[in-house]
Amino acid sequence: MAYHYSDTTRESEPTALPDVEVFYRGPGETTWTDDDGEQHDDGPGWYYWFCFPGCLPGGDPVGPFEREADALADAREGMES
Repeated sequence: MAYHYSDTTRESEPTALPDVEVFYRGPGETTWTDDDGEQHDDGPGWYYWFCFPGCLPGGDPVGPFEREADALADAREGMES
């Protein structure tokens, strides 16, 4: 799992933290439970969610995407000034 900045212009700010986690879910680990307790199986692929390192995510994972770069690009869409 890798953390990235949703707004890359903040990377040089000393107090800014990365706020997007991008991760891969393989074929045997695709089931997840949402905030309502419902189980989902969206298939294998790259996913992302917004969260700070060491914190719980702020929502359900978004994906799947074919490539890690595709997931990160979707997370960053509209975030830069």
